[in-house]
Amino acid sequence: MRTFKLLLISFLSVYFCNAQKIKPEEVKDVMKKVADWQMDHINDSYSNKKPHHPLHWTNAALYVGMAKWAEMADDDTYYNWLKGIGDQNNWQLHERKYHADDHAVGRMYAALYRKYNQKKMLKPTKEQFNFLIHHPAKTKLNWATPYHQDRWNWCDALFMSPPVWADLYNITGEQKYLDFMFEEYKATTEFLFDEEENLYYRDERFKGKLDNGTKIFWGRGNGWVYAGLTDILSNLKPQTKEYEYFLDIYKKMSKKLLEIQTPKGHWAMSLLGHEFYPTPETSGSSFFIYGLTWGINNGILKGRNYKKAVINGWNAMTGYVHENGMLGYVQPIGAAPGNASPDKTEVYGTGAFLSAGSEIYKMAKDN
Repeated sequence: MRTFKLLLISFLSVYFCNAQKIKPEEVKDVMKKVADWQMDHINDSYSNKKPHHPLHWTNAALYVGMAKWAEMADDDTYYNWLKGIGDQNNWQLHERKYHADDHAVGRMYAALYRKYNQKKMLKPTKEQFNFLIHHPAKTKLNWATPYHQDRWNWCDALFMSPPVWADLYNITGEQKYLDFMFEEYKATTEFLFDEEENLYYRDERFKGKLDNGTKIFWGRGNGWVYAGLTDILSNLKPQTKEYEYFLDIYKKMSKKLLEIQTPKGHWAMSLLGHEFYPTPETSGSSFFIYGLTWGINNGILKGRNYKKAVINGWNAMTGYVHENGMLGYVQPIGAAPGNASPDKTEVYGTGAFLSAGSEIYKMAKDN
């Protein structure tokens, strides 16, 4: 009887592993379908009544994922598309000099610089960031203070700007970019990170508030942070004080994300309030899958539970891709848990999905 039980357990383990296997070619197929649909619909209105500006943060988040897909794709269509956007906008950042959202397109410029090594691609970003180093914002992080968003006082900002600083540090080797980013990131974390839950408040307004008796940690907001952490770590040298600092936050968040993933594979729009927000949301969830899978691929997150989480998550995300390639269940622009539906999409959701797929593909190839 004992032998039979052991054989049964062994059989079920093998069956589970095979059932959970993801095929690399299927990952590429769905990524291409989603990328192509988004390129064809880049001028749709989505959350707003008019299309987003090409340098708007929404599109910048798309470009981050699109650049990862371009590196995997079998032709230069996607690189050429991204390069065209840079050329048409003279490789400038968006309008506001200090605002993190308007720095985000610098991520795409850095990715293209790494491929083409053309100085013009990074020159305006370097000039603007050099100015910020010498003329740093002196505002407080409190939400009600004047010019408060001249610093990173909302958690989304940790995706939009810090990874660009990390890119510049990695590309140029100039410590000043890392030093500036590190100090500002620490200030934001001390202000918005909940040490009990290992999650970030969206901004000061949510600290101390409850929603149906639970603390309010916005799903996509923490997705922004987590994906940003992943990209910062990718740019740093292990064993440095900066790497260890970001790695500590990353590991704490990773453990928490494993605990609060929903049975369906996604993460709730209010991370601790799944029963009150049962609707899937694909932008935040895709960012979590991206970051978790990166950790697996880099030997940081170990154990079967992490792999099971990302496989379940990825299978859930692909289930929300329409036949035509549109990714559904993307929460519109917001700052708090809200609503999502099968017919709602946004460019940043596509960017998050493509980022997730880039790491899922690597994992699937290695298995």
